[in-house]
Amino acid sequence: MKISFIEPAILLYAFAMTLTIPLTAQYVYRRIWEETGNYTFTSSSNVSECEQNKSSSTFAFQEEVQKKASLFSLQVEISGLIPGLVSTFMLLSSSDNHGRKLPMVLSSLGSLGTNLWLCAMSYFDLPLQLLVASTFIGALFGNYTTFWGACFAYIVDQEKEYKHRIIRIAVLDFMLGVVTGLTGLSSGYFIRELGFAWSYFIIAVVVLVNLAYILFFLSDPIKESSSQIVTMSCSESLKDLFYRTYMLFKNGSCKRRSLLCLLIFTLVVYFFVVFGITPVFTLYELGPPLCWNEVYIGYGSALGSLSFLSSFLGIWLFSYCLKDIHIAYVGIFTTMVGMMLTAFTRTTLMMFLGVLFACIAFLETLGGVTSTSAYNGIYSATVAWYPGFVFLLSAGLLVLPAVSLCMVKCIGWEEGSYTLLIHDEPSEHTSDS
Repeated sequence: MKISFIEPAILLYAFAMTLTIPLTAQYVYRRIWEETGNYTFTSSSNVSECEQNKSSSTFAFQEEVQKKASLFSLQVEISGLIPGLVSTFMLLSSSDNHGRKLPMVLSSLGSLGTNLWLCAMSYFDLPLQLLVASTFIGALFGNYTTFWGACFAYIVDQEKEYKHRIIRIAVLDFMLGVVTGLTGLSSGYFIRELGFAWSYFIIAVVVLVNLAYILFFLSDPIKESSSQIVTMSCSESLKDLFYRTYMLFKNGSCKRRSLLCLLIFTLVVYFFVVFGITPVFTLYELGPPLCWNEVYIGYGSALGSLSFLSSFLGIWLFSYCLKDIHIAYVGIFTTMVGMMLTAFTRTTLMMFLGVLFACIAFLETLGGVTSTSAYNGIYSATVAWYPGFVFLLSAGLLVLPAVSLCMVKCIGWEEGSYTLLIHDEPSEHTSDS
């Protein structure tokens, strides 16, 4: 008998993803360091191999490595951009009719193949450019946004009552914070004690266990509900999705369309900043003035995971004294402060404070594939001039969603959030509400 408990699959995948991201960034950095300088990268107990004196030739070499690492990360992100977007869109749209497990299984297979390939690359010292090809192939099966989208849709399918759904997602958010925090904390020790090859092998084993759980133990509420089985092809599912989106805007009033556009713009800009800056953090921490080693980077990653805990506790506390839109302001403001602190940081303590502020955000979700590509390109172009420029840019960009929320409030937030979307529907829907 199969079970409908999706949480183990989400937590196992979160462990694998949280460990893969800092490992890959540091693996690429070390490989480029060794290929550029023709000598082995070393890391002491306190700092990474790093030169603080700007007049030194080693300092110029470090800047060159940072540029190359950022540009290579840009190539990797672009290689997975188009296939990732297409596969995610197709798999999630078809899952409404064909079940949620297919996107989970395919994206897990892509993750398994990518980590096994990284394991082989690090063990046999294969050419680094092969990572671009493996990312492209893996993205054809979907990516982490595919997996998360299918998982949260699975929860929505199960929990028909809005209150139960919110409670379950909030508890899951808290559990994710614990798992990703502990994983980030241990990531540096994985590198130091096991090396990259064995670390990637452990990740692959975890993904394989998760895949077995999804295939053999997890039920599928879409397929098991006879009322929801609709024989639609993938192309028909896509057409239906476009049609529903079109009708959402067509049938609404001008006020409703304006609010939808402003809210979408707010989310897109916010996610562009938050998720685009994430991979740049590791490169910034490896170079001067911080010169962090793998253990300190793990500590920083663990602090970054506090966003899940802060979203759980913050929304719960602020919901008693603030409206939703004011909670959103708090999230944007704290992220702006964090980015500005990071841009001017010169010590480890200041960096930890920047990460903390940057993570007290209440609009977290997963996405932003294009933003990571953009930020890697910007960082590679500005690292020699001023490494902290990308964080100042992020703080500046966050002004846009803040202004957008002001416009939402002026148009009429009280009528325009959830209730406006309901009451602008045709009469039969209005009477149901």
